[in-house]
Amino acid sequence: MRKLIYSFIAVTLIGSSTALAQPEGINGGPVNVPTEGIIDGVFIQEHIPTKRMIPYEHVREADVIWSKRVFEYIDLREKINHPLYFPMDNIFEGENGEEWVKNGTRWSLWTVIRTHVMNGDLRVFSPFNPILETSLDGYQLKYPVDPEPGMNYHTDSNFREIMNYSYLATLGPESDQALADMYGDDSIRVNPDGSIEEVYPPQEVFMYTSKDIIQYRIKEDWFIDKERSVLDVRIIALAPVVYDVEEDSQGNKSISGMKELFWLYFPHCRFVFNNYFVYNTKNDAQWMSFDDVFWKRRFNSVIYKTSNVYDRKIESYQVGADALYESQAIRNEIRNIEHDVWSF
Repeated sequence: MRKLIYSFIAVTLIGSSTALAQPEGINGGPVNVPTEGIIDGVFIQEHIPTKRMIPYEHVREADVIWSKRVFEYIDLREKINHPLYFPMDNIFEGENGEEWVKNGTRWSLWTVIRTHVMNGDLRVFSPFNPILETSLDGYQLKYPVDPEPGMNYHTDSNFREIMNYSYLATLGPESDQALADMYGDDSIRVNPDGSIEEVYPPQEVFMYTSKDIIQYRIKEDWFIDKERSVLDVRIIALAPVVYDVEEDSQGNKSISGMKELFWLYFPHCRFVFNNYFVYNTKNDAQWMSFDDVFWKRRFNSVIYKTSNVYDRKIESYQVGADALYESQAIRNEIRNIEHDVWSF
């Protein structure tokens, strides 16, 4: 009987090693088994790539005695937020065209998001109304951008064109004059009938990489659940943010502001974030997943809007340091409400 048990354990371990000996993990993330039979470390890092997502506690409407809708931004320039920003990915010209190079041991949050958006695992919501582009209400997740059923970025050319135009990349010059200046005589083609036609290469696409993402904006609800006697928070949506760059007629570029690329429904993101490593600055043996980072609030963020009667952002009535003080005042107000509810 003992031999049978040992045999079963041996077969199980061999099967686990074989399953984890892939160059990429369950959701495409890197693990420390670069080659079959080789472990880059003392043990196989199998907990994060294979763990199941922990579901939220069920909350009844009748148990929520107070709630507040809060919008915050995570500034990736802050040191505490660097685990979301690094490591950098890169794009370079290879033998087969552009190649996207990602870190071999862990990925930045943008690399994870972009990979699964392109694979069709994460649904993208436009940050603005496609008809009225001045209406920036995409945080309500009202404008989904979907490929054809059963297709994704790689297989649906129309979806790929839309994503490149507005959400995942910036495009090169497209005016006839700009193309003529760029390609000169190489753009002229003589047809068999003797007619002359100007033909240009496809418009150049510059994909966003990790270094282009400067912020993540989150929409979340703070609430008091009397059934569990806790002040809790749930992230509802997340949006990557880049600089909005404008180019004048002379080719000079300038930053005119920031823009949200798209919004993602965070409860769906959790299924993806749950299986990707995040660097732990204190202990290499205790790396967390991106889902753990958001759940444990291991980041610093600044409130830029809350639910209010005017539906306005803080920047519309406070600027500079005063805006930061107002953000902190709102955070203190939430904490005071929690204290007042449970003080007798």
